[in-house]
Amino acid sequence: MGSLLGIMTHDRRILLGNVPVTVEDVRAVAAKLPRSYEAHVRGYVKFRIGQIVWLSLAPDGSRMGCGFPKEFRQAAVDAEPGKFSLPSESDMRFNWIHVTLAAIDVEEMRDLVEEAWSRAVPKYVAEEYASTQGYL
Repeated sequence: MGSLLGIMTHDRRILLGNVPVTVEDVRAVAAKLPRSYEAHVRGYVKFRIGQIVWLSLAPDGSRMGCGFPKEFRQAAVDAEPGKFSLPSESDMRFNWIHVTLAAIDVEEMRDLVEEAWSRAVPKYVAEEYASTQGYL
């Protein structure tokens, strides 16, 4: 969103309120995070740090999977089943949750993406990023 058009589009989306998040919105946030890189696996867009997949986008663009604390996963699904869902049985061993993109706004997406990323990088990298963003 370095261009003026991108900034205007971003601001208009915020002013409009609950505008569905797109795959491009997610990619724009994820691509700017330190050490993060995009990979393509069997139709999925995945973001990695080293070999760790911390974010995955469904081929149809309807949902993302991201790192999420196991201990809060079921509570999130129970509280907002239209927004969150559990991963497949084989992925339940991971700190992972699925999120329906149409059910979240840009700010919630940014929070989920940055939190998932922060779980995959070394603590000092996450702290440095948080400091530069004014979070600390």
